[in-house]
Amino acid sequence: MGARKVKRETITALPVTAIRGVGEQVGGKLQRLGIFTVQDLLFHLPLRYQDRTRVTPIGAARPGAEVSVIGRVELSEVAFRRRRSLLTRISDGTGALTIRLFHFSKSQQTNLSRGRWVRCFGEVRRGPGALEMVHPEYQVSDAHPQVEERAGLTPVYPLTAGIGQVALRRLVARGITDYLGQVEELLPEAVLDVLEYPMLREALAYVHHPSTDADQDRLAKGTHPAQQRLAFEELLAHHLSLRLIRQRRQTHRAPQFGTRLHDLDAFWAQLKFSPTAAQRRVTREILHDLGRPQPMLRLVQGDVGSGKTVVAAAAAVCAAKNGVQTAIMAPTELLAEQHARNFTEWLAPLAIDVGFLSGRTAAAERRDVHARLLNGHLPVVAGTHALFQSGVEFACLGLVIVDEQHRFGVDQRLALRDKGRNRDQRPHQLIMTATPIPRTLAMTFYADLDVSSIDELPPGRKPVQTVVVPEARRRDVVCRVERACAQGRQAYWVCPLIDESDTLQAQAATDLAARLSEALPDIRVELIHGRMKPTDKDQVMQRFRVGDVDLLVATTVIEVGVDVPNASLMIIENAERLGLSQLHQLRGRVGRGRLNACCVLMYRSPLSGHARVRLSALKSTTDGFEIARHDLELRGPGEVLGTRQTGLQTLRVAELARDRGLFPTVEEVGRLVLDRYPDRAAPLIRRWVGEAQAYAHV
Repeated sequence: MGARKVKRETITALPVTAIRGVGEQVGGKLQRLGIFTVQDLLFHLPLRYQDRTRVTPIGAARPGAEVSVIGRVELSEVAFRRRRSLLTRISDGTGALTIRLFHFSKSQQTNLSRGRWVRCFGEVRRGPGALEMVHPEYQVSDAHPQVEERAGLTPVYPLTAGIGQVALRRLVARGITDYLGQVEELLPEAVLDVLEYPMLREALAYVHHPSTDADQDRLAKGTHPAQQRLAFEELLAHHLSLRLIRQRRQTHRAPQFGTRLHDLDAFWAQLKFSPTAAQRRVTREILHDLGRPQPMLRLVQGDVGSGKTVVAAAAAVCAAKNGVQTAIMAPTELLAEQHARNFTEWLAPLAIDVGFLSGRTAAAERRDVHARLLNGHLPVVAGTHALFQSGVEFACLGLVIVDEQHRFGVDQRLALRDKGRNRDQRPHQLIMTATPIPRTLAMTFYADLDVSSIDELPPGRKPVQTVVVPEARRRDVVCRVERACAQGRQAYWVCPLIDESDTLQAQAATDLAARLSEALPDIRVELIHGRMKPTDKDQVMQRFRVGDVDLLVATTVIEVGVDVPNASLMIIENAERLGLSQLHQLRGRVGRGRLNACCVLMYRSPLSGHARVRLSALKSTTDGFEIARHDLELRGPGEVLGTRQTGLQTLRVAELARDRGLFPTVEEVGRLVLDRYPDRAAPLIRRWVGEAQAYAHV
């Protein structure tokens, strides 16, 4: 059937119900996959491919392989074991295989009767008595089916409830047949010539239905030219969306600060340490932003212990000097409390008051903080998510500092920013992260941000030695803790219980603390976890800071913000269950003084391949920027900056680690499109990003 006669422009808005076979009910299900229009369906790309062009003898099938087999039904019966299932045994003379269906109808049971022939495709598994396939795709016939040569590989698409692979393949095929000719080529011809990419329609057709002679290895890796053509356009669309967001932000107004670097001399002078050259450089960059009438949106990234908080405090001093308020938001109560404590220590000598607000703040104290924020008598407040809840109003919020922003949801960040709207002005925003972003990634996919890097540690800081040991050596680790504490040093023992409730995590840490107290009777052991009362946590941490506690058993609540220079030993239990950046954060709790520090990563065997790579990477380097590069390669961008706001978690064909070589060209072509082809930017963004770009207005 030929292409339908529709206007070229309408394909981006033509509802998916225009596809033959898509009614309102199926259309509603497709919407759960983000498919609203015909163009959305054409750009719903396969996750992987299956080679169904070859029939494998059943006797040659191996567990774990996806194969096509043809066999004759020898036996079909309904079994009532753990679950009711239809078991159909087929044989081809080389071997036998069982088809297992847990969900089946009477007609399926009738069709799969003895003597009939079945061609099926699926993953071979070890069954109770023989090899089996569970819910394979199959066709039944009375005679031996012909082994036809199929035209290409079979695509496997992302699915939703109520729509199977066969149905979705049929719909996509109809969309390709009827509407592929209406897909608009948006990359400039000069770009296509230089990059030697195929045209968009050609690339789309190939990705949906690769030929049988396709390079399956390249397809599996996502490096086929057709996939790279689509990946490039997708990355370009995300980059353009951020560039346009940056342009729009420049139209907003913000309070303009007149502070210069020498105005901070009193602040630097009363500190107990001298700022590094990197801290002064980043402070100058922030002051430059604050001196402009447009809202700052700057990311300050730096390794654990590099001094990001001091730089943020300098920005808060500037805000106070210019008569506006600062809000510091942290993801955990422990970190928010430490920010309040540090800011108070640094700002009190300058007669700048600092308040604290969390969900557990006493009612009387909360009312006092609310009142002082509203009347403008409290210039700086630190807190958790409580800062953006209803009832918290600011007289003039001019600066928002967000620590570990990726831990907050988009709506939360928007809510705090919106509290600073005053006379059509928006507050400046300073974001801090100890999970550095590789430079090429930052330039291309955080193009709406200005990025500052504190790439220098304070003098005297020594690298933390990292060792990896199996749980079988627990006794040796306990002895190491005992020796360190006997020498007057302090230690952490972290007990992460991942994917469990706070209650279970607290209980696991409680049990560990009891066992260690029994094993180390001469060592002062205490416990801290997220379910403790704030006052109890603060008392434990205060005792640990002043040296009245030798060994602190903790959950990952101490991942960020805790600063005890005398703590030189970190034990991380079940380290194989934590991500690379989280392990690096925990390791950063030691080595904050002049003592030689060590981090012991204790794992439970057997290690998975990914876990082995993570632990090896952490052992090989203490450089946070290098750790970030490894983390990007292992798990993609994660949520370094709450990437949900830019749609980076929903990339359909591109992979940031694999395709990072495209970034410089993406940035170059992005400038070209905005300069010479600005009318193409919006259609590109709509095609690949859709509504996700609305979240990038944070």
